[in-house]
Amino acid sequence: MTQLVLYFCLFSLVSVGGINALMPEIHRVSVEANHWVTSAEFTQLFAVSQAAPGPNVLIASLIGWKVAGVPGALIALAAICGPAAALSYWVGGLWDRLREAPWRDTVQRAFLPLTVGLVLSSGYVIATPEGLHWRNAAIAAGSAATMYATKLNPLWILAAGGLLGVLWLG
Repeated sequence: MTQLVLYFCLFSLVSVGGINALMPEIHRVSVEANHWVTSAEFTQLFAVSQAAPGPNVLIASLIGWKVAGVPGALIALAAICGPAAALSYWVGGLWDRLREAPWRDTVQRAFLPLTVGLVLSSGYVIATPEGLHWRNAAIAAGSAATMYATKLNPLWILAAGGLLGVLWLG
């Protein structure tokens, strides 16, 4: 349980771009390093956390629940939310006081490619739970293209991708 708290506190502090940007590292820690869940379970937990109403940090609660039941879920949720909330409060006040600083815009622009890269790497990890296969890539690319080209609710796209995965990947 201590490892769970420490990892999720750390994830909280480096969650630039939101929790989705951390999915590759959360996957590595949860699946490969600590064996809290399997890769397939991780993908299922991610899908549930995205489909459920509320914030994306539900993935932390679900992993905590798999590790230690309800207490694990509550502790993981507190660990992923607490440090980031405290840091955001402090940085928000500081950022407001430095609004006239000439380097502020440069720092903000520098975070954009970092965030995009982290989110893309998350998509790769989620799309390839059992390894890279051309069918996984096709489903992910098709889902991304559909989301970009249409105004469909992402839950319909997720459901269609899941159904296609079951039928096509068997």
